[in-house]
Amino acid sequence: MSSKIKIIDIAERTGLSTTTVSRVLTGKAKQYRIGKRSQQIIEEVAKELNYIPNHFAATLKSGKTNTISLIVPTLGNPFFANIASLINNEVRKLGYTLIISDSNEDIETEILEIQQLVSRNVEGFIIIPSGENFEHIEQIYSQGLPLVLLDRYFENSNLPYISTDNYQGAITATKYLIEHGHTSIACIQGVKSSTPNKMRIKGFKHAMQEEGLTNIHVIGDDFSVQNGYQETKLLLRWKERPTAIFALSNTITMGCLKALKEENIKVPDDISIITFDDHLYLDFLETPITCIAQPVEHICKIGLKYLFSKLNNELELITDHVMLRPDLKIRNSVKKMS
Repeated sequence: MSSKIKIIDIAERTGLSTTTVSRVLTGKAKQYRIGKRSQQIIEEVAKELNYIPNHFAATLKSGKTNTISLIVPTLGNPFFANIASLINNEVRKLGYTLIISDSNEDIETEILEIQQLVSRNVEGFIIIPSGENFEHIEQIYSQGLPLVLLDRYFENSNLPYISTDNYQGAITATKYLIEHGHTSIACIQGVKSSTPNKMRIKGFKHAMQEEGLTNIHVIGDDFSVQNGYQETKLLLRWKERPTAIFALSNTITMGCLKALKEENIKVPDDISIITFDDHLYLDFLETPITCIAQPVEHICKIGLKYLFSKLNNELELITDHVMLRPDLKIRNSVKKMS
């Protein structure tokens, strides 16, 4: 019954007009010079009756939903789940509601989700896209709907994005392995079509070639535990087993570690590992894993600041493309080769 309490019920209980009650409950008491005592009475009765505002009615009246959407490739990946959590916390502080959608790394699902969310009058989008097709995103962007891409982006598009310098991060990781005497390195990659993956592979190859190392191994095709597990199982049966693995996500690393444990191979005594992306669990393993840590919190906060600058028609930014530098976190998973 409490959900059916209306403004007229509060007006009858307080003896004040529905107009006065409405203005107080919508935060317009100061604007209409409603007395402190009246405000207090209305707020106390509203609380007592467990009054819940009708946001749908408010939306019809104002045209604003105070809702934005976040679309991620998969919430099963801790990296994207962390982004969703960070953004949700920040959006709540701004008085908005966040709708989180999982495209399951499927472009058709992503297109359908965007269409449905636009029909719900979502005011803005934060998208971590799947696949290489971006026409559907450019279409809503060209119609004036504020949006920003996080992490993944498109090199051949002007869509705004906030991301990490994945190319430089991969160079840093690869050089760290080479400096420790590793010349036979297997790189287990993620989704081949994603720009971060492409840039990490580019950086890996550049660092190897710069040191005159031409025997370059790039394997795998997904940012998943299963991919890391399967590819590690296979590479352990190579005639010349690599001395190090560069995993392009912490989920891939989880699969690698499972496969290595099953084969009784020790990290870093038998094989070294470095991963792209940091995560809390990496510090608590039997052998803490060295990683390239993305500035995830900064990416989220800058992305939101960009989006809300568009929502509020604030000053134009100098650039719509922001690239942040990652850090190398050295732990104990890379062995110095003799």
